[in-house]
Amino acid sequence: MLQVRRRASFDNLLGTYRKAKKTRAACSTFPGVSSNEWGVIMSEKFVRLTGWRANGAVLIAGIVGVALTLGAGTAAAQVLGSQHDLSLGGGAQSTTGATTEVCVFCHTPHGANTGASAPLWNKTLPTTTYQRYSTLPSSTLDGGEAPVGSVSLACLSCHDGTQAMDVVINTPGSGGFNSGGIPISGGAIGVMVNPDDPANPGTPGPVPMLGTDLRDDHPISIQYGGGGCSATDVTCATLGDADFNTPATANINTVQAWWVNTAAGGGAGRQKQDMILYTRTDGPAAQEEPFVECGSCHDPHASTSTPVSFLRIDNTDSSICLACHTK
Repeated sequence: MLQVRRRASFDNLLGTYRKAKKTRAACSTFPGVSSNEWGVIMSEKFVRLTGWRANGAVLIAGIVGVALTLGAGTAAAQVLGSQHDLSLGGGAQSTTGATTEVCVFCHTPHGANTGASAPLWNKTLPTTTYQRYSTLPSSTLDGGEAPVGSVSLACLSCHDGTQAMDVVINTPGSGGFNSGGIPISGGAIGVMVNPDDPANPGTPGPVPMLGTDLRDDHPISIQYGGGGCSATDVTCATLGDADFNTPATANINTVQAWWVNTAAGGGAGRQKQDMILYTRTDGPAAQEEPFVECGSCHDPHASTSTPVSFLRIDNTDSSICLACHTK
């Protein structure tokens, strides 16, 4: 923790910062405070999360350690202020001033949807019928499918555009539980929308709201590697397609788990930077086997653009693709 260097009211601090023509000038006003630290300290989110008020006396450099801690957390997780943050000051395409809570739009500590594969899920799951990649005439698709489900269905609870993004089971505060789901904003936030296709003005593009036609999206709820991995062949010796890398495996919490190691993950057990495969028992093998789902390539808590937001690893040189596919 840095020592306290200067004491001022938040009004004075804000005034000093706004008068500075450049971030460097603001930093030089308070030596030892970097531009990155200032970015955290001066963010509206930091102000409300730390309880600062404009008329309150604050310890300027004394809270830099707190800012650094918060900055380190957001660097690792990146939910706060991201496109998955629908709260006041968040970065989502629609936000609400009804709450400053970030996690509540997806998770709840009590009354969660136990039918969802995502932890402590705070939304109802779609009952939609989806068009799937497997309906296309592809001769290279050799993996069997399970119903669209697992964590993919949790993602689609926003990304298929069938319900408003802020509809949750348990709203912030007390007395807000509704198993059918209710909007936090009272209806101000609608369903996810897509920007126009630049080549066809007035016609929305296909992302981020995927809709119910998933034929133009990477297959989900599909066996990894053409099948072959299962509870009776945990090492995947009979992996169905030689054009896939053999996944690693371990028994975690009595469930056989599989994942594909990446250089970023480091190879020391399953890491969030690995390509995560999701164990299901409702597929062709009728036993535990690994499936590719939305969360295999995407981490909803990592918004750093690499170059696309919410990828598990940087996709330079197609690293995401080549982690699983041997090409």
